Amino acid sequence: MADLLLTCGYVALFLYLIIRWPFFRVEGLGPKAIGVLFLLKVAAGTGLWWIYTFHYADRANADIYKFFDDGNVMFGALRAHPVDYLQMLTGIGTRNPYFSEHYYEVMNNWYRRWETGYYNDAHTMIRYNAVLRLFSFGVYHVHTVFSAFLSLTGLVALYKVFTGLVPGMGRVAAIGLFLWPSMLFWSSGPIKEALLFLGLGLFLLALFRFGQHRNGAKVWIMLLAGLFIQLSLKSYVLACMLPGLAALWWCRRTGNRRAVLKFGTAHLAAALLILAAPLLSPRLDVVAMIHQKLRDMLGVVAATDPGSFIPTTLFEPNAWGLAQASPHALFLTFLSPLATWNIGALGIMGAVENLALLALIPLAAVWARPWREVDLPLLLHALCFCLALGLLIGWTTPVVGAVMRYRIPLLPFYTLAFALVADPRRIARTLRTSLP
Repeated sequence: MADLLLTCGYVALFLYLIIRWPFFRVEGLGPKAIGVLFLLKVAAGTGLWWIYTFHYADRANADIYKFFDDGNVMFGALRAHPVDYLQMLTGIGTRNPYFSEHYYEVMNNWYRRWETGYYNDAHTMIRYNAVLRLFSFGVYHVHTVFSAFLSLTGLVALYKVFTGLVPGMGRVAAIGLFLWPSMLFWSSGPIKEALLFLGLGLFLLALFRFGQHRNGAKVWIMLLAGLFIQLSLKSYVLACMLPGLAALWWCRRTGNRRAVLKFGTAHLAAALLILAAPLLSPRLDVVAMIHQKLRDMLGVVAATDPGSFIPTTLFEPNAWGLAQASPHALFLTFLSPLATWNIGALGIMGAVENLALLALIPLAAVWARPWREVDLPLLLHALCFCLALGLLIGWTTPVVGAVMRYRIPLLPFYTLAFALVADPRRIARTLRTSLP
């Protein structure tokens, strides 16, 4: 009962913040609607807990518990050795046998089975849960409530960005940001995706407000906080976005003429930089990292035999190997969920969501606005990000369940592309004639 009261108390606190905090006063979404979305995310996060507690009851391999349990190990140092706790939170002075023996080797996820030289984002999530432990008193559901609120904050920031870029498409933006089933499911629990959307939302809101906001310090704080969160978690999402952002800035400074050429140039330059990076250091070999990630995933598949595995061949660790694997990678990311409709509720959810994603393409064509009204650079930015992230996910992830989770950062931008092409006047006209 005490756990329930504490959890409900935090829900009430965040609902109060949503009503009172000016940040949540946005056009097209009142505080009550945002409050309902928050409760929906808490319910989805609780559903995630139920599935990984009672259905897939392997606590050692469930992300919702891996970071929570290891965070408790880190938090356990606070009472007897508070300096140790602070050092582990900051990472200062902890690379020595003492911390390894007393804390990190006790955890199950601090050290990776295969070290790639790339930043281990599990450290961020363990520290995050160790901080939340100060407020949760060990109650798991409090971590769900905090994570749902932080994710909601990032999604509201993205909503502000999208509605500012595409006026008249607020409802489309709301559906595409908050209500995709996999978005609700995977961004509402104490796992990486919840914090990722906080970082992504803050970063883009600050980026698009430069030169438009009087409080420059506030914008810089949001930008740096968003960058720090993304770099500490799934930094590859930011990496997939940067060439498009550079090309978008190029178009905004020099005009929209030859926008396709500018985007092609920016992405070609990024690709050449990636291919040349190993000449500076073997640790910068991105192609080798992608190859190793797929190898690791195939090893996990061989050990666990997941029901949603799509047969995938390990490609050669070079640029030609990546190119050959690209069609299969795009199939995995954008079409493979259609093959899992018969493997339970999550499979059905994935298949239905994928059908809806595909349906947006002909709908955008039917409702297309005049081409002169389309913001072509912004459309190219959204499409290039979806393509880059889709390729990266497909190159490394042959399990549809994992694909559904990893691809949720591209769902808002897929929706943005639809909103940029579709004409809100034609949508409204269709709805008026179809409704009784």
